[in-house]
Amino acid sequence: MAKKDNGKKKKDPEAGKKQQSRGDAVRAAAAQAIEATAGQAGFTRERAQQIADELVSAAGRFRETLEELRPAGSDEIAALRERIETLEARVQTLEAARTTTRRRTTPAKRAPAKRPPATPPPPPASST
Repeated sequence: MAKKDNGKKKKDPEAGKKQQSRGDAVRAAAAQAIEATAGQAGFTRERAQQIADELVSAAGRFRETLEELRPAGSDEIAALRERIETLEARVQTLEAARTTTRRRTTPAKRAPAKRPPATPPPPPASST
C-alpha cells in the first residue's frame, strides 16, 4: 500500500541522484537526437533554399508575363504618338528631298551608237 503524502517532503539522498541521472539521460538523448538530425537539417535547409530560389524565379517570370499582358497606360500612348509624329516628319522630309533631286521619271534618250562603215567584200580571185 502507498503512503499518503501529508504535504511534508522528506529529503531522500537517493531521490536527488535519480533525478540527476534522469536529467542527464534526457540531456544525452537530446544531444544524440540533435547530432543524428544535424546532417538531415543541413540537407533540409539546402533544399528549402533551392525551393525558395525557384519560387522567386517563378514569381519574376509571372510578373514579367503580367507586365506584357497589361494594356498600355496613357503616358506610354502619349510617348508612342510623339514618336509617330517625329517619324512622319522625317518621312515627309525624305520624300520632299527625293522629289527635288529626281524630277525626271523616264531616263534620257541616248543617241544611237555610230557604226563604222561597212567594208566591201574583197574581189574574187581570178583562176586563169
